[in-house]
Amino acid sequence: MDLAKQLVSSATSGRLPALLALASAATLAACGNAEGQGGPGGGQMPPTQVGVVTVQPAGVTLTTELPGRLEAWRTAQVRARVTGVVKKRVFEEGALVKQGQSLFQIDDSAYRAALDSALATQAKAEAGLAQASALLERNRPLAEARAISQQDWVATQAAHKQALADTAAAKAAVTQARLNVNYAAVQAPISGRIGRALVTEGALVSQAEATLLATIQQTDKLYVNITQSATDALRLKRAFEAGKLQSAQGAQAHLVMDDGTEYAQPAKLLFSDLSVDPTSGQVTLRAEVPNPKGELLPGLYVKVKLDQAKSSGAMLLPQQAVTRGAAGDTVLVVGADHQVAPRPVQLGGTQGSQWVVLGGLKAGEQVVVDGFQKIRPKAPVAPVPWAPSGAAPAAASAPAAPAPASAASR
Repeated sequence: MDLAKQLVSSATSGRLPALLALASAATLAACGNAEGQGGPGGGQMPPTQVGVVTVQPAGVTLTTELPGRLEAWRTAQVRARVTGVVKKRVFEEGALVKQGQSLFQIDDSAYRAALDSALATQAKAEAGLAQASALLERNRPLAEARAISQQDWVATQAAHKQALADTAAAKAAVTQARLNVNYAAVQAPISGRIGRALVTEGALVSQAEATLLATIQQTDKLYVNITQSATDALRLKRAFEAGKLQSAQGAQAHLVMDDGTEYAQPAKLLFSDLSVDPTSGQVTLRAEVPNPKGELLPGLYVKVKLDQAKSSGAMLLPQQAVTRGAAGDTVLVVGADHQVAPRPVQLGGTQGSQWVVLGGLKAGEQVVVDGFQKIRPKAPVAPVPWAPSGAAPAAASAPAAPAPASAASR
């Protein structure tokens, strides 16, 4: 009321502009005081709420998803072992064949003629051997009685040995000729499913070039060649040596097809390669998977979920809680003073959508999972349980709004 009287009196005295400026300054000061109090209690802004998970150790199987490629359990390439013209194909493409089954017939006329010649040579050599043996037996007592000269006896012995050598060479030639005849009838080296014929009737095949005729594969079970980063393999090895992980005895692998479905039959891990591929920095692991229905085909690329190790004291964290960088992996931990601090952790792989943490955290600690963008340096936070469904934690209470301009006049 005093201010109003002064305004009225000043309007006649000419001091009205100065008093209006004074009134405006007082109004601004009142508004500033209202904002500084921040609410009826006069305190600071409430702590920001962040979603956290409380970690606890548990028994965990480390499952890694790796790329793999299927390979036939046994593969045999059917190649020409003699030179000649293919007369006919005697198998059905794509069918199951048995070991020793005839597949191709190569013209063997020349080889049969060579066999006949070799047999004749053998007969001649055997006749010469018979004559040399008879002469040897006749001259033996004469040599003992010194009825013949020593030179004649030595010549008799040499002739017999020569006949033996000629007979052996003739038999070897017969064996080779018979092999060539047999090779002309191309047979399956193993049992399995044969692919398409790579030559047709009338084609000239060569022993020198070892012409490929067809391929046979055994696919009732397949190998899975799996590649893993040498860095990851080394990290697992160190974890084994430090006692953080135990080997998963009889480890199994599960194949994931291109459409995301999982193959019904589990694969059994056989071994890990002893060297690293210098071109890719990968190590190769091999597993064996049954294929009784022939659903899997050699050469197919698949994803392999592999149980590589077990841990009795690992902790699980949602993947969004971990920050990965060149300097290492870190998480944000809420301390006893409700302030957030970064913490380096050691990861051991994944389990579903979660990281397996092997070191860096203690049981009962709270790790931030959601609300990273709200965190301010050296500002306290209010941890709330994080919803696994991904729902964001409850929003922090809004700070008291500044009083409206009209409130300054009250």
